[in-house]
Amino acid sequence: MTATSIRPRDRRISPVFLGILAVTAVAGWATWTGFAARPGVAVFLFVTAAWVVSLCLHEYAHARTALHSGDISIAAKGYLTLNPVKYTHALLSIVLPVAFVIMGGIGLPGGAVFIERGRIRGRWRHSLISAVGPLTNVLFAVVCTAPFWLDALDGVPADFRFALAFLALLQVTAAILNFLPVPGLDGYGVIEPWLSHGVRRQVEPFAPFGLLFVFALLWLPALNGAFFDAVDGILSALGISDLETYCGQNLYRFWQETDTFCSVSR
Repeated sequence: MTATSIRPRDRRISPVFLGILAVTAVAGWATWTGFAARPGVAVFLFVTAAWVVSLCLHEYAHARTALHSGDISIAAKGYLTLNPVKYTHALLSIVLPVAFVIMGGIGLPGGAVFIERGRIRGRWRHSLISAVGPLTNVLFAVVCTAPFWLDALDGVPADFRFALAFLALLQVTAAILNFLPVPGLDGYGVIEPWLSHGVRRQVEPFAPFGLLFVFALLWLPALNGAFFDAVDGILSALGISDLETYCGQNLYRFWQETDTFCSVSR
């Protein structure tokens, strides 16, 4: 089988993904128009659905690049359909990232497409397969922030603006965390092909714990502060203020009381 002879059904976009897109569109419309009785519910659905869409695109980017790099087994595994339930670790790619957004407003890196690396030749190809996932988050962040850095916010309702700001924050945090050169994350996957065989063998046992190590470090106040200072700096450069991301997260957590500052800003 070659990339051009893959069965059409292996390329067909999943109804599950189309359903998530539909939820994103409807919730985005409700956020824009103020249709929902409780704006926070619409923001919650819009941001969560859009976040899952970005996770699917992140994994699809890995899979598609692997396919064109030589791993034709990708298609039969269902990775090209954008169906989140086809991932080898749906818990890591979908459930935990959504849970962390709800709990802490952090874009948790996913990473659950199984790539048969032995089919792929060339270190640059291996590095590119790892890099395209977080680059998808970067692209998503650019799209979310476009109205801000293009100064095109006239007529954009405050709730929708806050929702975009919070969604952009999630994409930036996901991109930064994913690009860390820590075993188990995409950043390490970028540099791994260039390491010696001995170093790779020594590091390999730690890969399953890399993400846990990163989040343990983020519990340290000093590192947590430095991380979010970097995130805020990037968002500020893209035209998004701390108040906008804060109000977006405040609206997203609709089960909590809305902050007075955010109510006034709306």
